[in-house]
Amino acid sequence: MTGKNLFFLGLILAAGGVFSPPLALVAGIAYGMAVRHPYHLDAQRLSRLLLQASVVALGFGIPLAEVIRVGRSGALYTAGSIAFAVAMGLLLGRALRVRAGSSYLITIGTAVCGGSAIAAVAPISRASDEDMAVSLGTVFLLNSVALVLFPLVGHAAGLTQEQFGLWAALAIHDTSSVVGAAARYGAVALAVGTTVKLARALWIVPVSVATAVTTKSKTRIRWPWFIGLFCLAALANTLLPRFHGAFLELNRLGRVGLTVTLFLIGTGITRKTLREVGVRPMVQGLALWLVVATGSLALIRAGVLGL
Repeated sequence: MTGKNLFFLGLILAAGGVFSPPLALVAGIAYGMAVRHPYHLDAQRLSRLLLQASVVALGFGIPLAEVIRVGRSGALYTAGSIAFAVAMGLLLGRALRVRAGSSYLITIGTAVCGGSAIAAVAPISRASDEDMAVSLGTVFLLNSVALVLFPLVGHAAGLTQEQFGLWAALAIHDTSSVVGAAARYGAVALAVGTTVKLARALWIVPVSVATAVTTKSKTRIRWPWFIGLFCLAALANTLLPRFHGAFLELNRLGRVGLTVTLFLIGTGITRKTLREVGVRPMVQGLALWLVVATGSLALIRAGVLGL
């Protein structure tokens, strides 16, 4: 079977529900490692658009009051975790002598919103293609681990669904992996994880502004408009109960879209990606991620962080 046929077979299996979100990601990685991707750039663009559309569709399954409650409660934790992650990430990058551009992008990707934050900040910080490849590769590899590992750790630690949703949103890089891990844990975890993660993603804007000021860049800042559409979807869920059946179907389609997104993201992780990442950036990304993940988990279990 050709690479093209395998790619479309993977898409069909992901969209048809045969693959769970973690299995879709693993299948995508296996494809990326074994086959030369015939649609590499197209898959990247499609994954970004599909992720945003899927997040908006998930909003149709969450009441607006829940979005406001969780978003307001998680705002302080989000700001604190971002400030801590940025400071720690830059220190680790300097200690490990990682290239400044790669170190900054890995730090921002971990602190804010994974690949989306990297894509927004990279042109402003005048990052090179190599810096982009290294930082995205590091973040995507750690996302793959988190999607499988976090639900296992959450159950072992006895986290409630609300606790797990908060932990996933604070400690997993990309929205896709947060939603995928939270969906495996339960409906409440999914609602909490998605909402807090999107509140965290809003920090793309002030971080981009701060980067532009620091580097004196005039590059246009990318606004995460899909977050506003997610809130409008939650508003429709609240104000239009007669369309509840249609909204549930849209929410289901959002989950399907997420599974396909994870497959597409997985196909972008190749042997070339692993070679480009190298040891030091991976150590920086892994160390920073472990500090954020274990620290936030400890605070949540101790009752210091909660909604």
